[in-house]
Amino acid sequence: MSAHTMRIDPRQLAALVGSRLCHDLVSPLGAIGNGIELLELSDEFSGLTKTPEMRLIAESVNAARNRIQAFRIAFGPAGNSQHITRADLEKLIEGMAEQRQFQVELIAYGTFPRIEIRMVILAMMCIEHAVPRKGRVSLLHGPAGWKLMAQGEQMRPDNALWSWLDYSGTIPERTPAPSEVQFALLPEAAAEAGRTIHWKLNGKSAEITF
Repeated sequence: MSAHTMRIDPRQLAALVGSRLCHDLVSPLGAIGNGIELLELSDEFSGLTKTPEMRLIAESVNAARNRIQAFRIAFGPAGNSQHITRADLEKLIEGMAEQRQFQVELIAYGTFPRIEIRMVILAMMCIEHAVPRKGRVSLLHGPAGWKLMAQGEQMRPDNALWSWLDYSGTIPERTPAPSEVQFALLPEAAAEAGRTIHWKLNGKSAEITF
């Protein structure tokens, strides 16, 4: 790495790379989605979009677009002055939950700093790891902060991995895999926002507060 790029904080540089990747990926997905919409409006191909194959393509494109939008928040620059509305947050959360067949309840009102929503998305990704499919997730926002609670029939508790969430200088025994990087990023985001993370995990439920 050159001396010039070293002037950027490594965490900020990683966030910029993540944002660039998401930006470049979402454009072709948007084009595919637009193409499917045009086919739906076409008299010549009116029946084509109703086939199981085309429905699967449309659903997959929509799921990928939702996921990338969440990635842009989770892995991109936070931006201290940027805010996200409840409606936009609900869309992000529902897009993530749809893939895992989650039932989601969002109890939050107003607008929220992007750094806060970054933590919410990262926490949601941690919840996804513990509850792979068909769980129930509640997201509550109040004066004390955020609380995410999840229950599921097929819980996957991994306390060694979750110990990264309250990392205090001693490196946990279990190093996150690439698909688990959210467990290392969430405490970094919390430190940046001046928040403390608390968590509970067992064979029936998972909870994250900050």
